[in-house]
Amino acid sequence: MATPQEKLAESLAILKKLQDEGIVAINTKNMTRTHRERLVKSGFMKEVMKGWYFPSRPDEPAGESTAWYASFWGFCADYLNARFGDQWCLSPEPSLSLHSGNWNVPGQLIIRTPKGGNKPTALLHNTSIMDLRLKLPDKNDMEIKENVHMMTLPAALISCSPGYYSNHAVDARAVLSMISDASELLHKLLEGGHSTIAGRLAGAFRNIGKNAIADNIIDAMKAAGYSLTEDDPFYEKPAIVFNDRELSPYVNRMRMDWAAMRGVVLANFPKASEKRRNIDDYLKHVDDIYLTDAYHSLSIEGYRVSEDLIDRVRSGKWDPETHSKDKEYADALAARGYWQAFQAVKKSLEKVLDGNAPGNVAADDHAQWYRELFAPSVNAGLISASDLAGYRRQPVYIRQSMHFPPRYEAVRDLMPAFFALLKYEEEPAVRTVLGHFFFVYIHPYNDGNGRMGRFLMNVMLAGGGYPWTVIPLETRNHYMATLEEASVRKNIEPFSRFLAGLVQKGMV
Repeated sequence: MATPQEKLAESLAILKKLQDEGIVAINTKNMTRTHRERLVKSGFMKEVMKGWYFPSRPDEPAGESTAWYASFWGFCADYLNARFGDQWCLSPEPSLSLHSGNWNVPGQLIIRTPKGGNKPTALLHNTSIMDLRLKLPDKNDMEIKENVHMMTLPAALISCSPGYYSNHAVDARAVLSMISDASELLHKLLEGGHSTIAGRLAGAFRNIGKNAIADNIIDAMKAAGYSLTEDDPFYEKPAIVFNDRELSPYVNRMRMDWAAMRGVVLANFPKASEKRRNIDDYLKHVDDIYLTDAYHSLSIEGYRVSEDLIDRVRSGKWDPETHSKDKEYADALAARGYWQAFQAVKKSLEKVLDGNAPGNVAADDHAQWYRELFAPSVNAGLISASDLAGYRRQPVYIRQSMHFPPRYEAVRDLMPAFFALLKYEEEPAVRTVLGHFFFVYIHPYNDGNGRMGRFLMNVMLAGGGYPWTVIPLETRNHYMATLEEASVRKNIEPFSRFLAGLVQKGMV
């Protein structure tokens, strides 16, 4: 007779086969009741609604949302395919959000389908799907990304509501910036006789400085005999100048968010010191605070470290070869990596305190910080040295967050643009707050983004004469909540106030 462990292994093999086939939403038809109940009981699956499940982790605490948010888009696509076949697609607004690079989990996902019931289907963690009974767009006006059926960019722009531009201005401007020629829209505008929509699109393109496209839309519609009035659907002009050569919606979204957030940061952050600090005194203070900084920064990331362990690792009294089976092993490797990275960051601090531009220093040196952070893990054989070469090459997810870090393909465009913003930003407070925020928003690495973000924050602080600042472990929940607010709702005020309060205490 098979043991309980053997039975569980058999059920896990069934689950793995489904996952290997790319299935996220698991229906009762996909496996027997015995396997299903065994996997749910052991925590490897969770029920979303009657008859539908998704893979989870048994070590995830009750009520935690990480696995669900990571599975959201895959689950919805599988579930909707099972219900409606190919007879569904996202409505124009969520289609545009995805085109703009915004894959954050919505509270309610609105879809179109001729088979819709015009009522919401409740999902986990206060999310839902609303299936509207509406005719589908023409097949040429639909596409599939990540198994999600959505409207093409031109079709969604023509079909979206007028309020979308003002209610989702960043997403709207980001997708408009992706259009390089009026011909992408004119065929559908002329074919449907959409003179009012043409006037609104012309006004929208002129709002972001794409006057040639706006003029082409107006001239083509008038030449076809249509009368139209140009109408700007945005409430205000954009804070940035759009570059015709920059077609990445991710980069344009970040540039717009940076411009919108910087004034809020300046209103909440203490003014930078105009007094030049003594370099030796500053670095001595940084050395003195190392134990405290390492303990709190590593603990925020879930490592179980003590100041004694950190001190032993720093002084070389901890030998990884003789402690390779210790429960402290992984924690000690992280502590050693933090120590080595801290030394690299100190060299960057010296450059900044000596008058070098903080943005330039961070752009040049951050890769070295990262290599040092994980060098002990490479030496121990836990990760490959190639994993430290460049930015991530796979998706990442943030625990308990509705924020989806940008697709890894977009990181290559985002990071040079991010450092350009740091380099040209004149205000130290803005470099500090937005530097930290956008670094972890992009999440350029598979691991270590929080520690790297705090190193970056402190290098930017030094550039403004602010003291090295520790984010205490006891503030972790508030810290993460303010980052979530900024990531999902683009409200930077709580995060800027949070950092400002910590920096202010250090200035006393």
